Amino acid sequence: MSLVLEGGCFCRAVRYRVGGTPWNVTHCHCTICRRLSAAAFVTWATVRTEDFAIVRGTPARLASSDRAERTFCARCGTPLTFHLHASPDELDLTVCSLDDPEALTPEDHTQTATALSWVRLADGLPRHDHERPPVRA
Repeated sequence: MSLVLEGGCFCRAVRYRVGGTPWNVTHCHCTICRRLSAAAFVTWATVRTEDFAIVRGTPARLASSDRAERTFCARCGTPLTFHLHASPDELDLTVCSLDDPEALTPEDHTQTATALSWVRLADGLPRHDHERPPVRA
């Protein structure tokens, strides 16, 4: 199933469109995601880089670690994407920056070893202490 999804930042200065089928829809509990979003966790979906296009504005970029870069709106601060240098053909986008975040359903929780102690997960989704294990073909 191929989707066309649209989204962007709160102030609408940056807008994007993505085609294809997102995968790896996950709630990430890592410290960096929490600090950069000021939230208990962030929900991400992976898309092919070639299926993602900025259609308005220019997001600001931040090297959040030696391994990755994130984008956000410089005007309102909305986190938009995460790009792991080791996976140049993939891009993660913040599900809640989508116009319709209900279009995607989270599959699991990652980085739960660093989850906040007061977060109680009762959704029945699988949990991974660190990154999700690779899918075996």
